[in-house]
Amino acid sequence: MRVGVPKEIKSEENRVGLVPASVRELVHHRHEVIVESHAGHGIGFDDDAYRAAGAAIAKSADEVFARAELIVKVKEPQPGEIQRLQAHHVLFTYLHLAPDPGQAKALMASDCTAIAYETVTNERGGLPLLAPMSEVAGRMAIQVGAHCLEKRQGGAGILLGGVPGVAAAKVVILGGGVSGTNAARMAMGLEAHVTVIDKSLPRLYDLDLQFGSRLHTVFATREAIEKHVVEADLVIGAVLVPGAAAPKLVTREMIKRMRRGSVIVDISIDQGGCFETSRPTTHAEPTYVEDGVVHYCVTNMPGGVARTSAIALNNATLPFVVALADKGAKDALLADPHLRNGLNVSSGKITHPAVAQALGVPWTRPEQALGLA
Repeated sequence: MRVGVPKEIKSEENRVGLVPASVRELVHHRHEVIVESHAGHGIGFDDDAYRAAGAAIAKSADEVFARAELIVKVKEPQPGEIQRLQAHHVLFTYLHLAPDPGQAKALMASDCTAIAYETVTNERGGLPLLAPMSEVAGRMAIQVGAHCLEKRQGGAGILLGGVPGVAAAKVVILGGGVSGTNAARMAMGLEAHVTVIDKSLPRLYDLDLQFGSRLHTVFATREAIEKHVVEADLVIGAVLVPGAAAPKLVTREMIKRMRRGSVIVDISIDQGGCFETSRPTTHAEPTYVEDGVVHYCVTNMPGGVARTSAIALNNATLPFVVALADKGAKDALLADPHLRNGLNVSSGKITHPAVAQALGVPWTRPEQALGLA
């Protein structure tokens, strides 16, 4: 199969769909890989590294899309990329369609097969292709949150861990999943006062066993969220409903009651965000202040540490890329129900129930859209 890797064109996005080691693996499986020139340049993978791995270097994205059958990316396709997609293309990338009806409509019109990293599952019910970026985003959330708390960045001028005689910052994390757990680890490492709020008692129990008295766990109720958010110096939104839009857990009224110079970091912004005051930002302009609270809502947070993120993502995606290339999309999707859960668009139809519900459009069973049932 011909596998194509275009250069990412989203603002400040330096990750790449396939790193040279992944290209070498695909070439070993007798596939042809076409990489757009400078696709990995921003993270230290130059064209010569891809040539050495066995890839052909294309001069433009037009050439990649024209030659390839399977397109492997990182971020959702931008309008110019969607225009290049045709019925024979299989797109494998993050899509996050629930809050983006425009992208969904355009992908449906292209007639391509679009598989979303964020809804591929595993035998434990986890999201293996979202997990590595959730780990990165969770850890980054504390770094950027601590930076935003500095006075020069609009924050209250608070050191996250405090110093002897001065209380540490109060960090509240909404959601105890992969992102939330990694955020908690980082915040505790910096000696902040950390509280995780989650609606799953088993998850809170696991976190208590893992971290003990260093971490405070609270069951999610409206009252609990309001109380802890209003008193926090830094709030991390780490809520995920697979494929669906994130629930708005924090209201504008709660934000208004927070101390001036407090900070929120909305990891959930890819799925619409879990704060009513959230709106997407970029690495070029990552923050804004609303009601006196600094908001960091970058939609591709892991792109800020692009080399680490690209390698971590490839470690997770490569087996699926190889399966798609070895078997072809239909056979690979038929053989693996977990990969099939990643199918969001096929034959002009939305094939993931949560995505369809969020967009308010009919849901078509993947098997039906693929002509398999």
